[in-house]
Amino acid sequence: MALKEYFGSVKGSGVLSTADDKGVVNSAIYATPYPLENDLFGFIMKARKTHENIVVNPSACYLFIETGKLEGKRVYLTRVKEEKNSELLFSLLSHCKHEECAAKEDYYLVYFKVDKVLELVGDKEII
Repeated sequence: MALKEYFGSVKGSGVLSTADDKGVVNSAIYATPYPLENDLFGFIMKARKTHENIVVNPSACYLFIETGKLEGKRVYLTRVKEEKNSELLFSLLSHCKHEECAAKEDYYLVYFKVDKVLELVGDKEII
């Protein structure tokens, strides 16, 4: 199953891990990524530690655990671009209108390419 279909059909919890320019790691709970154009995936971020890290170090890993199982994926990612307070970003946010959210703080839609995908447990490469 392709990642787009997988994340669209399987329920679970995800953690996005990033590191700063010195290699200090940060992990944060994130929803499943949004499938975007050209096989890219996106995460919506506020101006916090994860976003700070991804600006200086483009590598990340998204760990996804399926609900009620010891199954899932480890998705290794590289940041390719981002948009700040864009219309596309706010069209993806169902809980917040553009004017309301942008007035409070900046939001970023960060685009990632998938480098590889491993099973949750073990070293079997899926993609």
